Amino acid sequence: MGIVNFEIVELIAKIGEVGKWNLELNRVSWNGKSPKYDLRAWSEDHSKCGKGVTLTKEEARALKFALEGIV
Repeated sequence: MGIVNFEIVELIAKIGEVGKWNLELNRVSWNGKSPKYDLRAWSEDHSKCGKGVTLTKEEARALKFALEGIV
């Protein structure tokens, strides 16, 4: 697998902590593409990240709508 480049464009919220990792909701540009909403665990200095979920604006809206009904 090749090198993946990323830029955290906006830190939206720190959701919680998983050991030495922070679970964060960010807007991230992956490989120079348009930023998307991204939920994943990051090391404190953002040099490493875990597996996560990347959502378009429309997908984030659908998730918000789904969560409003249960939370």
